[in-house]
Amino acid sequence: MSRYAQLAFTDPVREVQAERGSAAAMARMLDDVPIDVLGPAESEFLSERDGIYLATVGATGWPYVQHRGGPPGFLHVLDEHTLGFVDVRGNRQYVSAGNLRHDDRVAVFAMDYALQRRLKLLGRAEILALDADAGLTERLSDVVTDGKPERVVLIHVEGVQPNCPQHITPRWSEAELTDALRPLRERLAALEAENARLRAG
Repeated sequence: MSRYAQLAFTDPVREVQAERGSAAAMARMLDDVPIDVLGPAESEFLSERDGIYLATVGATGWPYVQHRGGPPGFLHVLDEHTLGFVDVRGNRQYVSAGNLRHDDRVAVFAMDYALQRRLKLLGRAEILALDADAGLTERLSDVVTDGKPERVVLIHVEGVQPNCPQHITPRWSEAELTDALRPLRERLAALEAENARLRAG
């Protein structure tokens, strides 16, 4: 049984699925999928991301979405149910941190825009002081976002759901474009050098 579907497919959601004709297809997610874990494919996908979207719920009941980013590898898969990262100082509003004192439930979107892939996670966040577990903090600091570290964030994952590529607009990071365009730039440099030699001759 899919834990993600258990958590996400509430009675009102199932009502809409029935109205829109997708109830039978969605029911298979409730009946036939094993308990959600971060397997090798999910772990590889997450470890390659340079950012995630993290949603929390405030005391007013309003959702809040924040971006967390860094070099690929800043998000660490600790085991098949746990993610971790060192959270660094941002704009100092601390909305996400404050929300997590009220409600530890989170949703995470991890996106690969270039290949039009995404992974949705549901879980519970745990906030630790940097000195609470020196070994863990050191492990999570292997790759970390630039900035002043303030806390360790652990996400105890309960639901995992890959999502179809439909409607994901392809986008490329600067690093991805640099790699993709390198052969063209090298060819252009060679042609410019050849052109310079021909003009000089």
